[in-house]
Amino acid sequence: MKKWIISILALLLILIVSIGAWSMYNLRDRHPDYNINIAIPSNDTPVTYQMGFGKQKITPTIIDTWNDVNQDARYNEEDGDTYNDNNKNGKFDAVWIAGFSNAKPANGVHDNVWARVAVIDDGKTRIAMVALDAVGFMHSDVIDIRQRIPAELEIDYTLIASTHTHESCDLVGIWGPDELHSGVDPKHMEYVKNQTVKAIADAIAAIRPAHLIIAEDLSGKDSLLIKDTRKPIVKATGIHVLYAIDAINGKPLGSIVNWANHPETLWSQNLLISSDFPHYIRESLENGITDQEQLVHPGIGGISVFFNGAVGGLMTPHPSLPFNDPIRDTIFKEPSFEKTRTLGEQIALLTINALSGADTLMKTTPLALQAATIMLPLDNNTFRLASAIGLLQRGVPKFWSTRSEVAVFNIGPASFLSIPGEIYPEILYGGIESPPGQDYIIDPVEIPPLQEMMKGPYKFYIGLSNDEVGYIIPKSQWDNKKPWLYLDENDTYGEENSIGPETAPLIYQKLSTLLEQLD
Repeated sequence: MKKWIISILALLLILIVSIGAWSMYNLRDRHPDYNINIAIPSNDTPVTYQMGFGKQKITPTIIDTWNDVNQDARYNEEDGDTYNDNNKNGKFDAVWIAGFSNAKPANGVHDNVWARVAVIDDGKTRIAMVALDAVGFMHSDVIDIRQRIPAELEIDYTLIASTHTHESCDLVGIWGPDELHSGVDPKHMEYVKNQTVKAIADAIAAIRPAHLIIAEDLSGKDSLLIKDTRKPIVKATGIHVLYAIDAINGKPLGSIVNWANHPETLWSQNLLISSDFPHYIRESLENGITDQEQLVHPGIGGISVFFNGAVGGLMTPHPSLPFNDPIRDTIFKEPSFEKTRTLGEQIALLTINALSGADTLMKTTPLALQAATIMLPLDNNTFRLASAIGLLQRGVPKFWSTRSEVAVFNIGPASFLSIPGEIYPEILYGGIESPPGQDYIIDPVEIPPLQEMMKGPYKFYIGLSNDEVGYIIPKSQWDNKKPWLYLDENDTYGEENSIGPETAPLIYQKLSTLLEQLD
């Protein structure tokens, strides 16, 4: 055999081995042997809770801006787009906005994005509940933060959820300059993790004996602010709130607000960093609603922490929905900050009204908690590739399986589900179908609805919690090939952003088991 053929084969072998080694490194388990298995029972002895709230900014620094010549909100030099080298280093230091498309650099900051924390302590158990203004946050990064929390803070369980804003920077990896390059800035990711730990410490430093007010608005008035864009039409309506006041001086400490909708009111052309409608919910609750610098409705004070809910399906403030602003007697149709403000203010008003008729709990039953690690098959080939080339930093601890986590807990009469992604509402509330065109010819698997298994009068559903596994789709509604669901002409949206068809059955089963154990 000629030497040049041998040389070429040797080079090919080296290349193959190098690519394989690089892929294996990217697929490595970031936290070998990490496993959560927590079981904390409650009892019937009433206690006075302690609660503390904290917040820290996680807003990225915008260094370079850019000039969008054709106004398509995508940076493309072939279109004539240029950047402004503000730090004179000869390269585009972009902050990539996550949520709609690649190549979408931020051109400024409209409102700060936050790590916000509520800490709950019953004298024996302490839980930290964190909400990050991010489109998502991987389980491996959640574990990183947990391992940085000082032991002296004595936290038994830390929950870290994403608000799912589509207007902040990429903390996942798939919204970079193109499909093959991550949008995550490692320095900013470190900043986010350190700021989150600071926010947790702030909340614990502010902890006080607390009286609780727990309420819900289940009137359906929020339905006008949500569009369900995939059959069957099951909207995740309902606002759930826990409000804490100082048991000694009566001053407000803060609130936990839970509502389900995609924070994408600004839609795909916005180039400013924002938390979208969660900003206006929190601002209205903390400081009240103003119009032309005049206070038109007081808030409830304290620090507000917003958690998203069952946004799969897809729950969205779609541009086709006009929003009526009752405060300014205006209807907003096109995506804008004014339209986003209207949505946030209306949710805040419904929250305040719900609290006005609720009882104050001076003492109630202690915390109860069940939390467990779960392994999920990584069946999505795009996600496999993204993991292999390092776009997704979630790791594959077992052969094409990834680690995630679920939890259930009670705070007095309030029952909480911690769900690691964007669950379809019908899994919670009922209404799963077996429509024609389904890929799996089966009856609904995820039944009865999880809501029916939750005890207590108040129910909170914390989505994108401790992970972002994408859409959690009922298996009988899985649709990745023709014929399309309901024999429609067009394909469905969702499967391309789900890790696989077994995700929903496995998460449902584990949550069901934990709810049984919690009782």
